[in-house]
Amino acid sequence: MTEPYDLITMGRIGVDIYPLQTGVPLAQVETFGKFLGGSATNVAVAAARLGRRSAVISRTGRDPFGDYLHQALRDFGVDDRWVTPVAAHPTPVTFCEIFPPDDFPLYFYRRPTAPDLVIHPEELDLEAIAAARIFWITGTGLCEEPSRSATLAALEARAKAGPTVFDLDWRPMFWGGEGGASGDGGATGAAAMATARPYYEAALRHATVAVGNLDEAEVATGLRDPEACARALLEAGVELAVIKQGPKGVLAVHRDGRTAEVPPTPVEVVNGLGAGDAFGGALCHGLLAGWDLEVMMRYANAAGAIVATRLACSSAMPTADEVGAFLAER
Repeated sequence: MTEPYDLITMGRIGVDIYPLQTGVPLAQVETFGKFLGGSATNVAVAAARLGRRSAVISRTGRDPFGDYLHQALRDFGVDDRWVTPVAAHPTPVTFCEIFPPDDFPLYFYRRPTAPDLVIHPEELDLEAIAAARIFWITGTGLCEEPSRSATLAALEARAKAGPTVFDLDWRPMFWGGEGGASGDGGATGAAAMATARPYYEAALRHATVAVGNLDEAEVATGLRDPEACARALLEAGVELAVIKQGPKGVLAVHRDGRTAEVPPTPVEVVNGLGAGDAFGGALCHGLLAGWDLEVMMRYANAAGAIVATRLACSSAMPTADEVGAFLAER
């Protein structure tokens, strides 16, 4: 086996088709840009931009969009050896609308299923997963078989050998709810959350870090108070709970009693969709560096804020120099 990776992520990959016009409904948009996307993939890109050796476990269609994603991963310095083709399903695409500062509807084209949900347990390189300095999984990976079994098998093989991050990543539509991203899933939200919760609980038993916003934490815990959510996540098995609270900043609580509550960094938002993934990549960077909890949260907040000022997700991920300069100005 090669030298262990700093970070291996497992989950969604796809093509983001984003409007090059802001404040315009999708039906009226005339020009679009094409970008590498998918939350787990964006986190790997974010970490690579910060100098970390990262890889993604995922699948694409056997089509030109799949070829594009492989090339984009290589261009970003992310190892694509575990991104394999599925002939039966096309590479997913995701459209969005951009209404700054806080309305960015997402439209996922992933039916009848997405290739990244056709990851089988027997295909996993469990030795590499166990050896990675950080392993990252998402809630989306639990929504369907065989990805669900593969994700749980990877966590079991990992056996908390090092930081093992569960990105709570709640997408109601993947669980029978409504809506395109976080949120309660409309009229069907409660049923979708109830369906997801046992699988979230199973994953939390194998994770050391849980990260998500309040909607996502509610799926995992049934609670909405940030401190109560954090405590419930610790009781579920993790060592560090990170609750993103939007305009109220971020709360981090460690099992050893350390806490950090960091306010947001005000910026002029262009597109908020990639900010959470930038936060995740920076969080991994801080965990690998062994930073103090508050320092790590401030750095991750800064990385997310930078991406929120840019149009794209993957190509917007900042370098360490950019994050450093951003923090120095505040």
